[in-house]
Amino acid sequence: MAHDPFGTVAAAAFGAIVGSFLNVCIYRLPRNRSIVWPASACPSCRRSLSWFENVPIVSYLLLRGRCRTCRAPISVRYPIVELITAVLFAAGWWAYGPSLAFASRIVFGGALIVLFAIDLEHQILPNVITIPGIIVGFAFSALSGEPGWQSSLIGIVVGGGSLFLLAEGYYRVRKHEGLGMGDVKMLAMIGAFIGWRLTLVSLMLASFAGSIVGLGLIASKRGGMKCALPFGTFLAIGAAASATFGPALLDWYLGLW
Repeated sequence: MAHDPFGTVAAAAFGAIVGSFLNVCIYRLPRNRSIVWPASACPSCRRSLSWFENVPIVSYLLLRGRCRTCRAPISVRYPIVELITAVLFAAGWWAYGPSLAFASRIVFGGALIVLFAIDLEHQILPNVITIPGIIVGFAFSALSGEPGWQSSLIGIVVGGGSLFLLAEGYYRVRKHEGLGMGDVKMLAMIGAFIGWRLTLVSLMLASFAGSIVGLGLIASKRGGMKCALPFGTFLAIGAAASATFGPALLDWYLGLW
């Protein structure tokens, strides 16, 4: 049942554990390493971590953000990802309870977290996340009826197709790539999970956020017109906001007309 306090706390705890696994994906996928073997180790001294060094959030605080052996700093990304994933699971359980909608939202949110972090650091969007995500998102949409298979299918076509046409047009005019195929596949994945209407909202929010950051970099002289921005990171932000507030935002906008 939704609005279950005990279940929400349990979901948050489990979410933090899942967040620890997402950190493994974020670190290893861009390096083409297995996400299941070997066990977690310090990136600096390569010592395998003990179980008590792998407790989400708590271990980072107790170790004061440093390896217990070599004292190398541990990225603050680790507890942040664990905390965000815990909040994702708690909010999902509070809103949906044990349902397909809850499963869909946590899978979608987890994929967005991984893609956000990897694109921000490496400017790549791994196919191992986006392509299966399209299939899984469509299956969830069809089985749960939200947004339904028709909206999901149109979302895949509109999401992937719109960015593909934009990328192709930009390349033909400027003679160099402005968007990668990873962005195309990511927006198709977003469309599979949340349908075509909210996909358009996601693209609008991502473009707005990217423009603001780009203008800020230009104004601060930290980048120029050709500065490459990780658009997948902005798509993740736009999709997360759209999945959360998109229906209300869309109703407000349509109400203006």
